[in-house]
Amino acid sequence: MMLATLLALVAALWYLASHLVRGDQGISWYAAATPCELHRSSCQAMLGGSRRLSLAADAPGGIRALDLLPLTVTLEGVEATAVHVDFVGRDMDMGLHRFPLEAQDNGRYEGLAQVPICTEATMPWLARVVVETADGRLGSRFDFTVGRSVP
Repeated sequence: MMLATLLALVAALWYLASHLVRGDQGISWYAAATPCELHRSSCQAMLGGSRRLSLAADAPGGIRALDLLPLTVTLEGVEATAVHVDFVGRDMDMGLHRFPLEAQDNGRYEGLAQVPICTEATMPWLARVVVETADGRLGSRFDFTVGRSVP
């Protein structure tokens, strides 16, 4: 009975620590404008009023696990202090995969990301874009599916 209690306590602490590390608190989430296919075109979200967020991935052959993935976030009507993208397993906890993007010009933020390998042949993911502003944090989530790279 003590072992079962200890295991339950460890699992609860792991879940709490995982939730706190991801930093989901205090983010105003906005829905994607329309469903999109991230490997084919950019994904859009309105962040209230005339503020807009766009996420693009340069993956003409499709998004593959372990391949470097260039990401671009474009903001309109938003003054950001930082932007990052988290990849989160949609149906399976795959840990925290956070990729900070670097400011360019005209509200563009760019960086490289990498989707980790999974035991599944195809894996559904969420790309969570978080924008840090002086007034708080804004974000949107975009679905995408990844296939394993074939050597």
